[in-house]
Amino acid sequence: MTSTPFTVYRMAVCLYNGATSLDYQGPVELLGLQSTLIRKLFPDILSANETNCAIDATYLANTLDPILPLSGPKLLPDQAYDDAKEQFDIILIPGGIIGNGKAEHSLMNFLKREGPTAKYILTGSDGKRATTNKEMFKVIKENTIDLPITWIAKARWVATEDKKIWSSSGVTAGMDLAYMFLEYITGKGPTEASAGFLEMVVHGEGDDPFAAKNGLI
Repeated sequence: MTSTPFTVYRMAVCLYNGATSLDYQGPVELLGLQSTLIRKLFPDILSANETNCAIDATYLANTLDPILPLSGPKLLPDQAYDDAKEQFDIILIPGGIIGNGKAEHSLMNFLKREGPTAKYILTGSDGKRATTNKEMFKVIKENTIDLPITWIAKARWVATEDKKIWSSSGVTAGMDLAYMFLEYITGKGPTEASAGFLEMVVHGEGDDPFAAKNGLI
């Protein structure tokens, strides 16, 4: 009897001063339940024994100095962007306000280097179907008018046809995106078990009242 191959997805969490905490912490809270360590601690509760993969996160930033998000505590990165030489399978990019030119340059170089060969990009929206924060939707759409992006106004989250790039709406929508992404790579049972462990209520792709609230439809 041959055993099912086991995959460990390496996930880069891209940090910078001014990042929105919940944009990365929400998805990490859910996806991190499938980490190698947590799977060992709670295999039965999280149905980890039903999956053939784990997700291990590495926190990246411009330097190893503490990151100061828009709100919440400071966070210590694991590696600097320029020093990260491994190929990451998943890249998670939170929203926020980048106010440091060096940090932005370093992050962009990392994405240019890693993006083409990454299996999945979460919250990215370059050159594909995408959605974004509904209060900023019109501004972002106008600022990207020269890019080949099809913006979806009424959506909690959007995935490209090849399922490589996933983008979410406002801050809390990142957890809905993470849920559907996790279901895509692990299956429904383990994902429901993880969401249940967090007592998480999941919103579907089109369950988005904020599009109408902001006059987008």
